[in-house]
Amino acid sequence: MEQLFTISKFSEEQSKRMSAFVFEPHSHDFEELVICKSGVIEHHIDFQRSLLTAPLVSFISKGKAHAVQMLADSQNRYPEGWTFRFKSSFISESRFQLYSDYHDFANVELPDGVQFDRICVITQMIEDETKQETPDYSIIRSLLSTLFILIESERKKKALPIADNNQNITFKSFLRILEDNFKRDVSVDFYAEKLNMSARNLNLICRNILQRSVSEIIETRKLTEAKNLIMHSDKTISEIGFELGYNEKAYFTKVFKKKAGVTPSEFRNEMKKML
Repeated sequence: MEQLFTISKFSEEQSKRMSAFVFEPHSHDFEELVICKSGVIEHHIDFQRSLLTAPLVSFISKGKAHAVQMLADSQNRYPEGWTFRFKSSFISESRFQLYSDYHDFANVELPDGVQFDRICVITQMIEDETKQETPDYSIIRSLLSTLFILIESERKKKALPIADNNQNITFKSFLRILEDNFKRDVSVDFYAEKLNMSARNLNLICRNILQRSVSEIIETRKLTEAKNLIMHSDKTISEIGFELGYNEKAYFTKVFKKKAGVTPSEFRNEMKKML
């Protein structure tokens, strides 16, 4: 039977042992949430490096290439916390899952204090429930949903301006339409028309929530898909560009290099060396 949910605790001692190893970028077919109470984590996700000091949370959606290195903080404490792994079908979509292909806020450093303590309490309750002789997964699902709400509340304070509920609904609708159409060569007007609004208003909503224009979000989604295809398929660069709506290889290469800093071919070679 497929396991839909697991939670595991990692200690400072385990992290200290892990710090001696260099982990190569990898991806998996489940969602992963890491909550860290102490130490420092060097996280490579979506081919970008972040050095993060606890308290922190990190969300890695399925299929994303990532690698983690455990490090000591200024007080010589190594990371301690929990790792959640669950299938997308286990819990209804969270803001983390929905936005994970469009933003740079998958890693979030949090302030120490009452709010983070609440996150740890909920996490401990989830762990305790999994240790029951017959865990009630409806309780775990409810607690996990609460945990996401707490984390999202903290992330909005730190990184994202607060949008009203109507804007959030519109934005979610835009992302759903984008998932079905990002490989097509269509304009911002196409998405605006689908949402029965002007391109200007759609841009305002996107900038309010993610500080990016519609065009930038579309390009980010295309780039993420391009990187996954370059890493995990044998398709040529031209074939990948064409699949994503770029009719000319030269233009696809130009856009990719502007966003990623290297050409698609250079990126493929770098990933082969790393893996």
